[in-house]
Amino acid sequence: MRNLSKLFEKKKIEYEKLKQYGFVKKNNGYLFEKQMKDPNFKIVIEISKEKQTSKVIDLETQEEFFMVDISGSYGQKIREEYETLLEDIAKTCTSIDVFKGKQTKEIIKYVKETYGDDLEFLWKKFSENAIWRNQTNKKWYGALLVIPENKLGFPSDQKIEILDLRYPKEKIKDFIDEKRFFRGYHMNKDHWITIKLDNQVKTEEIFSLIDLSYQLSLKK
Repeated sequence: MRNLSKLFEKKKIEYEKLKQYGFVKKNNGYLFEKQMKDPNFKIVIEISKEKQTSKVIDLETQEEFFMVDISGSYGQKIREEYETLLEDIAKTCTSIDVFKGKQTKEIIKYVKETYGDDLEFLWKKFSENAIWRNQTNKKWYGALLVIPENKLGFPSDQKIEILDLRYPKEKIKDFIDEKRFFRGYHMNKDHWITIKLDNQVKTEEIFSLIDLSYQLSLKK
């Protein structure tokens, strides 16, 4: 039996989408069964809040086909079909769930409701970094990142969530306080600011700064 927790890491399972995909409710979770192209095998997937597992069943013996999890040419086509299905379920039935902070989630909701924009995760290597772009000209106007706190000059390596926004160049120097507001992290420090999302800055104030950043992104 394969543990799928890694497959769903940093993802939120959408249970309604599971049902649309063909999963059926079973006890405290959902069950999916599918016969493979080779009629002698079927895939069985069980997903609940507590665990996510899958296996391939040899229909002739009614036992689990363990060879599918062993690399090699034997069972390769079965393994490829199996893994393609798992990846499709992870893509179709989940949403990205990287950012955990209440304030961060309120910001994500605000941007979606105000500008209709979803976060874009552009870097596979940096899966905790995402941006918003202005759809009229494709310029970025915000970025959410997860970084060690010491990257902002604090004596701790605990992970924190930050927001990068555009800000008027001529006002940045007087705006930065190195406690709540910083020069842009991984951005042009003459045109971007970074906000530490730990509720020191009121969420409504951040909304106003997002609006300003959006307007600045419209400029040529």
